[in-house]
Amino acid sequence: MPKAVSSVQSGFKAWLGKDAMASVVVFLVALPLCMGVSIASGVPPTSGLITGIIGGLVVGFIAGSPFQVSGPAAGLTVLVWQLVQQHGLPMLGVIVLMAGLLQLAAGLLKLGQWFRAVSPAVIHGMLAGIGLLILTAQFHVMLDGKPIGKGIDNLLAIPEALNRAISDGGAPFHALCIGVLSITVMALWGAYAPKKLKVLPAPLIAVVIAVIAAAFFKLRIAYVNVPDNIWSVIQYPTLESLKHVFETPILIAAVSVAFIASAETLLCASAVDQMHQGQRTKYDQELAAQGIGNAICGLLGVLPMTGVIVRSSANIEAGAKTRASAIFHGLWLLLFAAVLPFTLRYIPVSSLAAVLVFTGYKLAYPKALPKLLEFGKSEVAIATVTIAVIVGTDLLKGVVLGLLLSLFKLLYVFSQLDIESEEDNDHNAVHLRLSGSATLIRLPMLASALEQVRPGTEVHVHLEKLEYIDHACFDLLANWEKQHKATHGSLVIEWDELSRKFHQRRSGALKTTRKNRSTALKPAKRSKK
Repeated sequence: MPKAVSSVQSGFKAWLGKDAMASVVVFLVALPLCMGVSIASGVPPTSGLITGIIGGLVVGFIAGSPFQVSGPAAGLTVLVWQLVQQHGLPMLGVIVLMAGLLQLAAGLLKLGQWFRAVSPAVIHGMLAGIGLLILTAQFHVMLDGKPIGKGIDNLLAIPEALNRAISDGGAPFHALCIGVLSITVMALWGAYAPKKLKVLPAPLIAVVIAVIAAAFFKLRIAYVNVPDNIWSVIQYPTLESLKHVFETPILIAAVSVAFIASAETLLCASAVDQMHQGQRTKYDQELAAQGIGNAICGLLGVLPMTGVIVRSSANIEAGAKTRASAIFHGLWLLLFAAVLPFTLRYIPVSSLAAVLVFTGYKLAYPKALPKLLEFGKSEVAIATVTIAVIVGTDLLKGVVLGLLLSLFKLLYVFSQLDIESEEDNDHNAVHLRLSGSATLIRLPMLASALEQVRPGTEVHVHLEKLEYIDHACFDLLANWEKQHKATHGSLVIEWDELSRKFHQRRSGALKTTRKNRSTALKPAKRSKK
């Protein structure tokens, strides 16, 4: 056999081996999360498995981010749960279908990059708010109970539910013990697991130990209830449900799912790009792929999907080389769900809830605040308000308010211009020091300051503290320079610095020769009196 062919074959085997191993790791991470997210969303556990299968076998082939893994996400659990409570399970498929079509249209229209323009403060606030909602809701499920309602209601009800479970004993107390055991195992495994065993995901280890403990002590607590045929959960849209597709609440729900799923996916894709040196994400392609995946999920009436950071990071850390690992993980989910669904009935619901409580805690932990603080207290304030409104009302209101606050902050920043005027009568000069942003909003203020300058004076405009200048103010300075020269005055201005801030060369009325520019940059000669 030629050496070249042998080399190609060995390289192919090495590549396939790494992707196959990575896919098994991702499958083991995805299995408990798919079921946990399903239960938290108020749908059958196998609904999340089907979404994970579609995320691997369909989206894996066409994704714009080859290393990103798609599936049911904790970030959508609260919103989906609310939609199921408000509109019923049959309408969930219609909403997800519409959301998928919106994502597909956005991808085809090249709008993927625009989702990246959402303020980091809003994104981090949204994720932290979702984390708190998941934590507070799933804490009650961890006690074999049900969420009370809104995030703030769930939060305030935790002490009473905890006290009742401890004092009464019985199933809620046993479920709590299994939940605490699961969280402890995940925390200890992440911190102290041997390096060679780190490839095994902490949630899977926690669930396996919970299954063993529950079986050993013969605990009478809630266990995962799955049908013999996982495909029985599929609910195709009916003509009756499609009649409501253009009703305002359904459209708002579809836009909400599309926006949050897209933002979470592209944020995850951006984070995944920082974890490897391979192919970069094609954002529009990724958005369109997610749209196709969610459209299929909607047709089947199962959970929506996003790109998910936990499974994606596990994929990279396990040594994935191509998109084959994400595809194979969907295949393993399909084989497991088709052949071994009965094994899921041994899993305590409280253990899966504990996995999500731990996930919610990691999302809610304020690790991003120090980084946001580097960009000003206003960023921290926006994130905090977003979190508070999400927990106090609902996810959509919190995100919308966060976006509005970031927009107001942007308008405020671009409307701040300070002008200090200092007269030097000894040299017949005026110094104007500009700081902030010179934009159309503050053009009257700049014009007023220039109009107050005495004719025939030597005017120095200092730009060291100016952050930005738009075309309108740029043009005002140029025209005023001409008028002031007509009064036998002069202007000393850092045109090169101003051009750099404006990011383009002066044109039209701002044409000046190199000689004039360098003369303007030199210190003006002082007249002796």
